[in-house]
Amino acid sequence: MCDAVPIVTLTLPPLRDRLIRWANQNSGSDHLAGLAAMLDLLEADFAALPGVRVERVACTNPPAQALRVTFQPQAPRQVLLCGHYDTVYGANSPFQRCELVDERTLRGPGVTDMKGGIVVMLAALQLHLAASPSPALGFEVLLTPDEETGSFGSAALFAAAARRHQLGLVFEPARPNGNLVQSRKGTGNFVATCHGRAGHAAKHPSDARNAIAALAEFLVAVHRLPSEMPGVLLNIGLVRGGSEATNVVPDFAQALLDVRITHVAEREPVLARLRELADVINAREGFRLEVTGRFNRPPKECGPVEEAAFAVYQECGRELGLPPFSWIHAGGGSDGNLLSAAGLPNLDGLGVIGEHLHSDRESCVLPSLVERAELCARFLGRLATGAGVLR
Repeated sequence: MCDAVPIVTLTLPPLRDRLIRWANQNSGSDHLAGLAAMLDLLEADFAALPGVRVERVACTNPPAQALRVTFQPQAPRQVLLCGHYDTVYGANSPFQRCELVDERTLRGPGVTDMKGGIVVMLAALQLHLAASPSPALGFEVLLTPDEETGSFGSAALFAAAARRHQLGLVFEPARPNGNLVQSRKGTGNFVATCHGRAGHAAKHPSDARNAIAALAEFLVAVHRLPSEMPGVLLNIGLVRGGSEATNVVPDFAQALLDVRITHVAEREPVLARLRELADVINAREGFRLEVTGRFNRPPKECGPVEEAAFAVYQECGRELGLPPFSWIHAGGGSDGNLLSAAGLPNLDGLGVIGEHLHSDRESCVLPSLVERAELCARFLGRLATGAGVLR
């Protein structure tokens, strides 16, 4: 059993109301004013935790700031709790306000991904600190403004934080059935750009080279890549080229690619295959096709520390009488990928239970705010003793 018994009791209404207040504040990744306003809300609420130090830290890109909260930084055991306060809903999105669908369901922008997760995190820390926490355990909270666009500006913060801690806790949403995330695919963003040669569409034979047609041939080939390489996902996103003048052979075309891999070892073969398919086009006179970009998040793979931590997390859930849960492999990336790449084992998917992320149907299961906060608080109490996880 957990030694740290909370001396306060969580109730749903304050957590629900906090989530509504946070989610009704737009904080789209590219909305700097909204991100600043959201940071103000977070700073005020986290500063109310007893004994913590709260500070803003700079990100390299965007100019929005991250929030860092620390407690007992000299303790021998250290855990990092992280989340992101940006959402995919920009300032001009029609999806801006929360709606109570029923007493158990809240629909709104970011209620699950992941302002609901940050509500769970804050409530768990309130419970933990109210229970006279052990001096053996310290924690750091890192809340960042750019996860939805790749964490390019905050990646260095995660790498530095990984060196200060022994375990990470990532408050991305749990699955709709309550499961956590065991591992995640690595993610990469690439741009395929094809240059051809302009000319008049009516000239035959023509020395023009149609960049759209060549790029289309390349895209059809890369679309088949997942069937060639199991464990790899590839999505063709925005495609553009040509002009409204249909009598001009287009000399430019471009497409955005989202590529996901399961294991680090798949990275180089995927890049080599993209180059091979580009070379097919480049072997033809008058064409130049380039693929630029990189993998911004390596895969999050599961190791023995994660296995041990998850077993303790499940045990805490059983002690609380929660429905049984397991963990799964997820295709989407998170900042847990960055922590894994920096050598920090981490548990992911500790946030609120919800579904329909990145859509105007995004919703969360309200009672899970309390349940997941109590679960995390109990786990933190176990970490203070080592619990077979932290040494």
